[in-house]
Amino acid sequence: MAHEFKVREIAVQAGLSKATVDRVLHNRAGVRADTVRLVEQAIADLDRQRTQLRLGGRTFMVDVVVQAPARFSSAVRTALEAELPSLAPAVVRSRFCFRESGPVSELVAALDRIGRRGSHGVVLKAPDAPEVTAAVARLGRAGIPVVTLVTDLPGSGRLAYVGMDNRAAGATAAYLLGQWLDGRPGNVLVTVSSSAFRGEEEREMGFRAAMRTAQPARALVEITGSEGLDSAQRDLVLDALARDRDLAAVYSIGGGNLATVGAFDAVGRRCAVFIAHDLDEDNLRLLHGGRLSAVLHHDLGRDLREACRVIMQAQGALPHRPPPWPSTIQVVTPFNVPAPPD
Repeated sequence: MAHEFKVREIAVQAGLSKATVDRVLHNRAGVRADTVRLVEQAIADLDRQRTQLRLGGRTFMVDVVVQAPARFSSAVRTALEAELPSLAPAVVRSRFCFRESGPVSELVAALDRIGRRGSHGVVLKAPDAPEVTAAVARLGRAGIPVVTLVTDLPGSGRLAYVGMDNRAAGATAAYLLGQWLDGRPGNVLVTVSSSAFRGEEEREMGFRAAMRTAQPARALVEITGSEGLDSAQRDLVLDALARDRDLAAVYSIGGGNLATVGAFDAVGRRCAVFIAHDLDEDNLRLLHGGRLSAVLHHDLGRDLREACRVIMQAQGALPHRPPPWPSTIQVVTPFNVPAPPD
């Protein structure tokens, strides 16, 4: 592992002891494979953040814990690291814990590990489960503030939420879908990755409420449980298409859109309107290819910048101010795609 960082720096970044890092760096026996991966990831993170490390000022270590498909986690990492220089003169270093799915117990264990090793704050995207709520409360009691990202945990004692107003986003999707269908017959497929995420639940509630008012005769067919993963999404969509011959539009709340488009193609059916969330690589490709009508986007970089500022406020480095406003909901078409982070 070629690098130019001190063992102490790598140990802090990886959340491991200096002795363990030394054993990994010198290829000593008895080191688990996952420990080696942690050290490799820490070196990679430090290498990407080297520009920020040269800046003066107080240093903050922020842990980013995200349960989501890799396409979203990757966007979070890119957006946060693009924002780090804007937080000068403070230096914000970040550790990442990403998982696509898995038992809640593993996520709770990751949060408890952060509590034991220490952190200036946690940015968290997680399911709204009692065990997660309890883990967030434990972090708070340990003096580690938690800011929820994209999906909230309002009963957890988290310090703040950053992201869009999800009910308003769902209502916006209903408005666009109604305008573009323009009285044409057809039902709507609503895809949710998991009912455990409050943000997705709120989007669905906003969508259903607006559809009941504006399009009461149009049936909504929901599928859930794919975790946003294409491998599971395709079968769920194929089953829905077999059950309902009148599906003509899609509101994708939880992703897996490549699989959804593929399922429509596999049975030779046309999707007249397709509204999705997030400008990840898959959705950009589908948008430019004319397979998505619009993407409801919010500035992820702004959200992560606000999350870091909230954490710095909690640590007494910035003056207190009211919680962040929800992110602006942007309706993105192929003709107004925002520039990527620098």
